[in-house]
Amino acid sequence: MSRSSTGYHHGDLRRALLEAGAALLEEQAPARVSLREVARRAGVSHAAPYHHFGDRGGLLKAIGDACMGDFLARQEDAAATQSDPADRIVALGEAYVSFAAERPHAFALVFDPELCPPQDPSPERAPLIARNEELLAECVAAWLTARGRGPEDLEALSTAFWGAVHGLAALVGEGQLGREQVAPALRALVR
Repeated sequence: MSRSSTGYHHGDLRRALLEAGAALLEEQAPARVSLREVARRAGVSHAAPYHHFGDRGGLLKAIGDACMGDFLARQEDAAATQSDPADRIVALGEAYVSFAAERPHAFALVFDPELCPPQDPSPERAPLIARNEELLAECVAAWLTARGRGPEDLEALSTAFWGAVHGLAALVGEGQLGREQVAPALRALVR
């Protein structure tokens, strides 16, 4: 199936639609992403997305899975740059907030409870969520160990840190805090 030089012209229509949808998501909120516009950007008929995703929700869930992968990779990369447990937690939190600030619509989709329900994640998303939770737990466990504490507070502290970082991401996204305020706030938490 060949189209113009700017449209779809290779053998992976699903990927072309996902890329077009992801590009559109960078410009506008998930609620405004339409199958018709995704098809237009991919250079295919307006019916093409229905064959691969069923409906708009199916497309957004697939894009959300890809966004979750990007979100996780950003945090893993940041955590890997630090060896000190406190610095690792700060880097992880900064990466979380940075993703939310730089890709607000992707961040919104990752946490959209209707399109990407946390209690019933897609088979593609479930291992990403599990790995994200493991990464946070690993960082908090190392921080506890470095402070001479046992793992008895691991779950509660992981939840508290996630809540704090997610709150910082929301405040930065709403313009209530500047990004430069994130690292000092996180450092204060891990002291």
